[in-house]
Amino acid sequence: MNMKPLLALAVLVALSSPALAHRFWILPSSTVLSGEEPWVTFDAAVSNNLFFPDHVAPPLEAFKAIGPDGQPVELQNGSKGKYRTVFDLALGKEGTYKVATVREMILATWKEGEETKNFRGNEAEFKAAALEGKPELKVTNSYSRVETFVTRGEPTKEALKPTGKGLEIVFDQAHPNDLFAGEKSTFVLQLNGKPAAGVKVSVIKGDDRYRSEAGEISATTNDKGEFEVTWPEAGRFWLNAAVGAGAPQGGAPKGEGKPQGGPPKGGAGPRSAYTAVFEVLPE
Repeated sequence: MNMKPLLALAVLVALSSPALAHRFWILPSSTVLSGEEPWVTFDAAVSNNLFFPDHVAPPLEAFKAIGPDGQPVELQNGSKGKYRTVFDLALGKEGTYKVATVREMILATWKEGEETKNFRGNEAEFKAAALEGKPELKVTNSYSRVETFVTRGEPTKEALKPTGKGLEIVFDQAHPNDLFAGEKSTFVLQLNGKPAAGVKVSVIKGDDRYRSEAGEISATTNDKGEFEVTWPEAGRFWLNAAVGAGAPQGGAPKGEGKPQGGPPKGGAGPRSAYTAVFEVLPE
């Protein structure tokens, strides 16, 4: 598999922020379904406006689905176009499914004379590049997660279990497919399995192409990693948070740990990003 497109997208995810133009998202055609083996179609893209594909199509092989029993589920009818990637998921079992893409990579810069050189790759590629000892070497470990959720019948939580790696939401107090306009939802943000305190979380309703203002909702996690969002109206919302080197809010949360493996010695420190798309239903 050609890793280069994945690496470029990982950088975009790690830097994803309402302040930046290009944002990564996975958008399901429906999130709450019933009936005999319903299907859901997903669009995925990196775009300037939320849910309007106009910039980069992610590689199809980057996406995985987890079923209500916690086991992988095959994505079907996949296709990668110029601006978006599409695929289908058959909901063969009742319960909640997670569709996600996760990317881990190493970023490095160093000097060769007056010129600054750059490296992007996985750990094996970094070792093969033999960069240790290069002048002014700075290394960052980047870990990024983008996900969304759909449910057939009653919501379940097996597919929602945290991995304990990188930045992620723990859905102990709210279910991602049980969100309603006018209601308040409480989520828990963790970094490597520990509460991520003092982290800014941004939420933006889709279709911002038709608004003069993005209408960003901001929240900051408390010492337990908790944050609250009151959904102003029904619709589809994009949520993003980032920590570590280059994170929009600056600095790292309390209890920060390095993503598994960590950056090589002399690194600039790890950074991690989390992005999700939720559908909020009418009251």
